[in-house]
Amino acid sequence: MTDTDTVTLSLDEVAALSRAVLTRHGLAPDHVEAVTETIVAGERDECAAHGVYRLLGCINTLKTGKVSADAQPVVDDIAPALVRVDAGGGFAQLAFKRGVPHLITKTKTCGIAALALNNCVHFAALWPEVEAVVAEGLVALAITPSHAWVAPAGGRKPLFGTNPIAFGWPRPGPFPYVFDFATSAVARGEIELHRRAGKPIPEGWGVDGDGRPTTDAATALAGAMLTFGGHKGSALSTMVELIAGPLIGDMTSAESLAFDDGAGSAPYGGELIVAIDPAGFLGAAAADHIARAEAVFDGITGQGARLPSQRRYEGRVRSLANGVTIPRALYDDIRALLD
Repeated sequence: MTDTDTVTLSLDEVAALSRAVLTRHGLAPDHVEAVTETIVAGERDECAAHGVYRLLGCINTLKTGKVSADAQPVVDDIAPALVRVDAGGGFAQLAFKRGVPHLITKTKTCGIAALALNNCVHFAALWPEVEAVVAEGLVALAITPSHAWVAPAGGRKPLFGTNPIAFGWPRPGPFPYVFDFATSAVARGEIELHRRAGKPIPEGWGVDGDGRPTTDAATALAGAMLTFGGHKGSALSTMVELIAGPLIGDMTSAESLAFDDGAGSAPYGGELIVAIDPAGFLGAAAADHIARAEAVFDGITGQGARLPSQRRYEGRVRSLANGVTIPRALYDDIRALLD
């Protein structure tokens, strides 16, 4: 791209743009701040599919009426190691912010605890939530269904969501060990970005309406996405459907898509976050055993292999120093939301 094809913004400017757009379309101030944090995090870590691009989907979802712009999450302390937050139909970010202090306290008391988010609209990556838990010295796991966009292995009709799984482990230094990946071959946002750019997608990302492989992004979006690793990704996706859907009393991906009813809004349903305190198992020896785990990471990087999130963390350092660059066409589309 030439300089005229892109726009460079500081992270403060990204935040200001997000706040302006969300406020212009009626999102309540506490939701604006919570959503903006994840928008900025996506851009900061050079995850374009989870950055300012997501504002387009946020505003579309607000326009459809499928998300409550001013819902106030309700925290339900249901058991010593369990907490539930009813998001009331609002975006998931504020519900998470209201619930995570309870999750952390319960985990440090009981050794392991779980947070269920119910009745929320979820459009973001899970790694910002996992990092927030791991920053407290805890191990974390987060999962959520989405809309039924993904066919099961051997099938051709959408049934699963992209159904991400995120895991975090505390480490010395500024960056934890974190992975966050869809159980689909790729996040849906990546296919949408290929469509916007007029670029073909790799074979294996999706199929057309008849189940035939396609490299056309629009065709894959209209047909079905595929799981990663065939039956293995399909089984993991099934697990996400079950324990972040019926287990916590919330929607499956197929039910979320039915609730959407063609509106084109973000997925509606639940999320499950599980946290574990190493000290709960190990007491005073926890620090020593966490230090032992570094040998595993050294064994990976010592072979020249890359840890998950390494590129994201490298992007974070660059963005904090230099700002971020986004396509001008995308920037113009977002600015147009202020008209």
